[in-house]
Amino acid sequence: MLGIETSCDETGVALLRWQPDAPGEGLLAHTLYSQIKLHADYGGVVPELASRDHVRKLLPLVRETLAAAGLTPQDLGGVAYTAGPGLAGALLVGASAARAMAWALGVPAIGVHHMEGHLLAPLLEADPPKPPFVALLVSGGHSMLVEVAAIGDYRILGDTLDDAAGEAFDKTAKLMGLPYPGGPALAALAGQGRPGAFRFSRPMTDRPGLDFSFSGLKTQVLLAWQASDQSEQTRADIARAFEEAIVDTLVIKCRRALEASGATRLVIAGGVGANRRLRAELAAAGDKDGFRTYFPRLDFCTDNGAMIALAGAIRLAHGQHQDATVQVFPRWDLESLKAVASGEE
Repeated sequence: MLGIETSCDETGVALLRWQPDAPGEGLLAHTLYSQIKLHADYGGVVPELASRDHVRKLLPLVRETLAAAGLTPQDLGGVAYTAGPGLAGALLVGASAARAMAWALGVPAIGVHHMEGHLLAPLLEADPPKPPFVALLVSGGHSMLVEVAAIGDYRILGDTLDDAAGEAFDKTAKLMGLPYPGGPALAALAGQGRPGAFRFSRPMTDRPGLDFSFSGLKTQVLLAWQASDQSEQTRADIARAFEEAIVDTLVIKCRRALEASGATRLVIAGGVGANRRLRAELAAAGDKDGFRTYFPRLDFCTDNGAMIALAGAIRLAHGQHQDATVQVFPRWDLESLKAVASGEE
């Protein structure tokens, strides 16, 4: 299975030999190209530039990945690609290339939901989680808690009402003058901050519910920064307090979701899942409350082709097929997917 990811500003390609009992052992090769330098001058992703860069990079990456695995296109049994959600132009690059390759080779192609790819990424590890479990999908575009009864059987327990956690990281970093991409830079700076120097609220944790809202927290940071001496130590102190507020909020909501669902397994996926403080705090909460946390390796927290290859392989293995129409879904409800056992599209 060839997996192609082009939903935003990273071009990911992977080759996976489907092994139901140990999918991670079937990963043959994966490559990733990031457009960070391309968009740095603009302080954010420019959709048209992202699409053009996917056009330039995708096929060379496919050839590179095939060579790394010692395979040829004729060895492929299927092609999976991200069909949404994401940037329409970027998605169309991957979908068009995937459908063309599949048609030329006479193999099936299947469009994959980007967030389902993230949700299933921990299955690539040596000790993968088995449903039922709760998943925290937390990235630059998404912050949601999902109850997973089975692969494809998803119920959203909580979603973001405004800024996603990763988006809040990036915007907060930008307002404090940190370089693009701001989220990783802010997280690194937070390690130099002094505990207790600042404290921000834990949004929406003072009331029932599992939804997220981080726009007000961003405003708190802006006001604190503007009223401060804006020294390097103060910048680090504010970064630490901001990161602590985000992490504490996510942990509180995860514990609530696990209690509400009765699950004892928690999957963390998405770019913010690479945050060290979040990983440590959730592991500690699991030790205290009796639940187990599952993280993908750092390479598979951010967008990548391996998670798309895996999600596509699972659905093709369960008899799900799609016609040859090149179609993408910039907005796509995760709950609209079908359970893999149903054999439906």
